[in-house]
Amino acid sequence: MKKKSLFLSVSVLALALTACGTEEENSTDSGNNAEAEEAEAGNDVEEEEAGEENEEENNSGTQEENEAENDHDNENNHNHDHEHEDNHEHDNNHSHDDHDHDNHNHDHDHDHSHDDEDQAIYDGYFEDEQIEDRPLTDWEGEWQSVYPYLQEGELEAVMEQKAEEDETMTAEDYTEYYETGYETDVDEIDIQDGTFTFRTGDSEMEAAYAYDGYEVLTYEAGNRGVRYIFAKEDGDDEMPAFIQFSDHAIFPTDAHHFHLYWGDDREALLDEVTNWPTYYPASMNAEEIREEMLAH
Repeated sequence: MKKKSLFLSVSVLALALTACGTEEENSTDSGNNAEAEEAEAGNDVEEEEAGEENEEENNSGTQEENEAENDHDNENNHNHDHEHEDNHEHDNNHSHDDHDHDNHNHDHDHDHSHDDEDQAIYDGYFEDEQIEDRPLTDWEGEWQSVYPYLQEGELEAVMEQKAEEDETMTAEDYTEYYETGYETDVDEIDIQDGTFTFRTGDSEMEAAYAYDGYEVLTYEAGNRGVRYIFAKEDGDDEMPAFIQFSDHAIFPTDAHHFHLYWGDDREALLDEVTNWPTYYPASMNAEEIREEMLAH
């Protein structure tokens, strides 16, 4: 009995020790697991904190980059605005060729209005305030009469065009009208340094002239014209005392052609409205003169 009891006691003790060891191992495993979990949690926290720090750094970097970009954009916008103002002034200091399409249209309208005004003056409609004195240099150069071209039939197209525009007269009527208007025996005129040279055939005569003012004439049709007058100072006796220009202009400008009146009576010349010898540059041929007339 004692041996059996001792055996049972030893067995119980062994079981107790085994159980204790198992609990200790379990406790150790649990502790290890807890430490692992704590370490893992710590790592997660560190990773989370690192992630937050990286995110903050990234956000900070992005914010700084955005601020830098905004500053750059603002600077660019400022510079663009400044450059736009400079260009606006630059455009304004230049001619329209350099302007944009809207300004081009504005310039085109302005040019069109200017052309209309020039045409009105050419047709004899203007204000007294627009009239200015003119120097003889406006007509300086070598000139030829168009009368021979009319006689040779070179201006028939011009007469036909005039008849088409005015049904009250035929081309023959216009030819007769201009026959009277263009008639002259002075084929060529040379104007240089205040001196007129008249050429008729192989003969020529000359004299010096000075500006003698202008006169405004009103015609039956209601339009007007300006005669610019030059008085003889010295020269050949055959040269007229007065020469008067009419070229449809009323202020200083280079003449492209002109009608000329000459004689010894200043006032009487102002009444002459039927004979007006007409001169074009000596360098122009019949075709060029005809095209110039058709354009008007």
